[in-house]
Amino acid sequence: MDTGHWYAVQELDDGVVRITEPQVDPLLRANLWWVRGADRDLVVDAGLGVAALRTEIPQLFERDPLVVLTHAHLDHVGGAREFRERAAHPAAAEALARGIPASLYGPELYDQLGIDAGGEPVPELLINALPHPGYDPRTYRVAPLAGVQPLQDGDVVDLGGRRLTVLHLPGHTPGCIALHEERSGALYTGDVVYNGDLIDDLPESDPSAYRRSMQYLSDLDVSVVHPGHGRSFGRTRLRELTQNYLR
Repeated sequence: MDTGHWYAVQELDDGVVRITEPQVDPLLRANLWWVRGADRDLVVDAGLGVAALRTEIPQLFERDPLVVLTHAHLDHVGGAREFRERAAHPAAAEALARGIPASLYGPELYDQLGIDAGGEPVPELLINALPHPGYDPRTYRVAPLAGVQPLQDGDVVDLGGRRLTVLHLPGHTPGCIALHEERSGALYTGDVVYNGDLIDDLPESDPSAYRRSMQYLSDLDVSVVHPGHGRSFGRTRLRELTQNYLR
């Protein structure tokens, strides 16, 4: 699959494609998941929006995909404006309509998000290359986004031949959702859980809600987790991550 230099595209099995932005600092280097159905396609999250998806991966848009945004943080929603149809939990949709904090400069973004670095070094610039010559990182913004369809817990996204159920799993943010495909056992988690240190200390985070979400996931029947950051992992690792958090 040919693409431009900004995105890396990895074809997995079962009609699933992982798209990443290798030139982005690990703090914001998120996954986009392209899921192909018989009738239409789904894209889970939309990346930073630094480089145009339509320009670099035009085949992504051949079947007018729905983009589902797992929550309203810049590394997951920056490219959402490129999609005709967008959906998210109402709490995330409201945040997107108001406008969300966004910067490619570490100190500025930490300040906007209310993150305490705890003495750790903060990268000055959160990208290590430019998407095209002449790009000015100071111009980066995520503009307010209206017209996002609401997704509630239990709603089903039907792609034809595959159905994904919406799970509302707050804690990291109030509007965090995951998508569970019971047929394959695949779970798309955004930032609810990934193989790393989970963030529950943002001003909008709720650790008690996060614990309930982790408890729910610890009992969920899944075969593979496709997270918002990093590589996919299996049921055993999901159990370890949820139990570690609960402890």
